[in-house]
Parts: sequence; structure tokens; C-alpha cells
Amino acid sequence: MILVTGATGILGRMIVLELLKRGFDVKATKRPSSDIEEVKHSYDAYTDRTEEFFNKIQWVDVDFDDVYGLEYILKEVTEVYHCAAMVSFNPKSRKALFHTNVEGTKNLLYACESSKVKKFCFISSIAVLDGFNENGEQDEDSDFKPVLDHSIYAESKHFSEMEVWRAFFEGLNTVIVNPGVIIGSGNWQRSSGQLFRTLERVPYTFSGSSAYVDVRDVANIAVDLMKNNIFGERFLAVAENCTFREVATQVRSRLGLSVPKVIPDRLLQCMGIFSILGFLFPALKLLNKVNIQALVSSSKISNKKIKDRLGYQFIPVKESINFHMDNYIKDKNLKR
Repeated sequence: MILVTGATGILGRMIVLELLKRGFDVKATKRPSSDIEEVKHSYDAYTDRTEEFFNKIQWVDVDFDDVYGLEYILKEVTEVYHCAAMVSFNPKSRKALFHTNVEGTKNLLYACESSKVKKFCFISSIAVLDGFNENGEQDEDSDFKPVLDHSIYAESKHFSEMEVWRAFFEGLNTVIVNPGVIIGSGNWQRSSGQLFRTLERVPYTFSGSSAYVDVRDVANIAVDLMKNNIFGERFLAVAENCTFREVATQVRSRLGLSVPKVIPDRLLQCMGIFSILGFLFPALKLLNKVNIQALVSSSKISNKKIKDRLGYQFIPVKESINFHMDNYIKDKNLKR
């Protein structure tokens, strides 16, 4: 039996589906308020056997503050994919982020100690990367540097990784996957699922870039690493480095909208001054130095390690966007 946490998220649901396709029994965690029918609907984009696969999922409600409850959920479980996490770049969310991401991971790993779990895959983020290799790229050795400024999300994922490393050195087989910006279908109102919705509504973009990856690639990589018993390492899961303008332009053009305008770096930096008024207008807290730097920077991120180790070939970003945009447009039309 395999447990997938955060199974209603854009990645968790895909890992569940990939495991089911490979013949595994899967237990999937959710919140009591989660809409699992939305998950089922999204599977139509990936398979013509939605009903068959969805009916095999063993759904369980989870409370990551309850270690004893986690131990009960882990009965008969031998492998865990930990995808559950909170994503926010608002400093006001610091306490909630650390509670969900760090304490939740710690409690799950503690529960694993008294279980049959032998393998543990943790989904982290490229947000934790610092420093560059000799090719001017960020790779698996670009370790988090505490002396540098980071987003609260990056900090929470770093400290979560530290809990995973602790468990590894104490004897649990663990592997860490660090995806870039995930492109996927479903869950359009939350986390990575908001990508298309946001780019549709906002006719502006930024001068920087990021690394993008299809959700199907991340799911396959995570499952393949566990299948091949590759532990004690981390792997970056990114397909390509693309500018924000390139991605926004492709999305908006598919929707028949105008080409996005790039907000000048200087204007963004001037706007950052107003973050000091965050106590009056909470949204302004997002315009802090760290968040602005992420929007104007263009670090190149390497996928060489995962290509070499697994011989993996990524779905091109343009192809990925087109595939998931088709699903986004279909869902928009269904709601009309």
C-alpha cells in the first residue's frame, strides 16, 4: 500500500493516478472539505479509464497535528509520497506556512518511525536553491544559504527538507524532488492550478524568468526514483527555463487576449517602497525585496542530473501549456 498526501493538489492527484496506472494500491489524504469530484473530473484529461482508476483510491481525511492519527493512516503502508504543503509568499502567512510545511512533515516522519514505511519521497521546490555551478546554473548542489534573503515559502521548504534529511540519516530511505513551476490541469483556483486563471485576468508580466515543468513529468520522475530505489539524494524536475513574458504571451494568445505588458524593473522596485504600508494594506506586503527580486531575476536551472540518471525526456513547455490550456478552456466552457 502506498500513501500520497496532498492528493487533491495538482501534483498529488497526478502521482496517485500514475501509481494506479502501474498497478499499485493507493491511499490518498485529503481535507474533510476537499472536492474529490473535481479530482475525478480532472482525470478525464489524462485517461479514458477515469471511473476505474478513481474508484480504486482509498480516501482518508488527515490531521497532520495528530501523530497517532497519522500512525493509524500508515497501517499497511510501505511507501509515502509527501506532496501536502501550503504555498504563500505573503509574510503574514509565515506562522501558517511553517506549521503546515515544517511541522506537518516532521509529524509525518515521526509517525513513519513506528510503521512499515520503507520509502519516502518528499516534494520540495526549486525555491530553496542558492548559488551556481561552473556553468552558471543552479543544480542539486546549489544549497540553501541562510545568510541570504528568502521568501517565507522557500524557508519553509528548506526546513522541511532538513526534517527529511534527518529521517534519512536515522535509517529511512528518502528522496527529494524539487519541481519548477508546475503546469497541470484541474484545481484551477489554488496553488499552481491558478497559473492560467491569473495570466488570463492580469495583462501584465515581469522581466524575469523561471523553470517550468509538466505535472506528468514530475509524477513520473517521483515514481521512477522510488521504483529504482534511488535514495539519499535530491533531483531537480524542470523541463525548460522560460521568461514570464513567453509563458504569459502563449497563454493569453490561446485565449484571444492581448500580449502582456512587461512591468519595468524600476517601477517594481519603486512600488516595493510601499511595502512599509503593509500594516494598513496587507496586499502591499507582497511587494517586499525578496518577492520583487524573484520577479526580475533570470537564474538558469539545470535538469542534467535527472536526465543522466533516468534518461528522462521532458515534455516541452509549449506543448505542456497547449495540452493543459485545452483542458482549462473546456472547463471554462462547461461552467457557462
